[in-house]
Amino acid sequence: MKRWISVFCPLIMIFILVSFGYNTTTKVEVPQTLKVNKPTPVLFPKNKTMLNTTMVVPPFLGSSFIGFKEALAFKESQGNYFTINTLGYLGKYQFGIGTLQLMGVYNATQFLNDPMLQEKTFRTNIARNKWILRRDIEIYVGQIIGGIEVTESGILAAAHLAGAGNVRKYLRSYGSLDVKDIYGTSISDYLKKFMGYDISVVSPIRNPKV
Repeated sequence: MKRWISVFCPLIMIFILVSFGYNTTTKVEVPQTLKVNKPTPVLFPKNKTMLNTTMVVPPFLGSSFIGFKEALAFKESQGNYFTINTLGYLGKYQFGIGTLQLMGVYNATQFLNDPMLQEKTFRTNIARNKWILRRDIEIYVGQIIGGIEVTESGILAAAHLAGAGNVRKYLRSYGSLDVKDIYGTSISDYLKKFMGYDISVVSPIRNPKV
């Protein structure tokens, strides 16, 4: 008897193991809570700003004020809010400390790290220069100086580059006093490059503050 048991027991164990290994009829039910019935929305963290620091100006902005400011920003810094150039000019629109202080901005670090403040400061500075140059805009827009048609947007872009006072001298000298910055960019360059934009959405304001 012991002999038969020693023969059949291993055979029975092999049969059981084989039957488990080839069982393909068993079904596992997935709980309803784990089933995916529709795409899962992806949420970005709150209070996070996605920034492209090398922004290229979209062509569809055209001659609007937004088109003007983005084209000017691209020329100044390639649209980088967080850059400082070799002369210490700050941010997307490359403001100097003195100009910032005229508009009530005294913390350079805060300014450099706050894109919304930079945008507000740019618009404020346009309003300020528009007030300073209001008579020159009225007189010279439409005239041809040095082969360039003078436009309001060209005047304001040149004022951003060289200051309102230097633009006034350029216009009143009919182009003979053409100031250049340290990189070789002149008032006439900006008058030509930024001509024809619509800046009417910004009103002239005397001594505006951010």
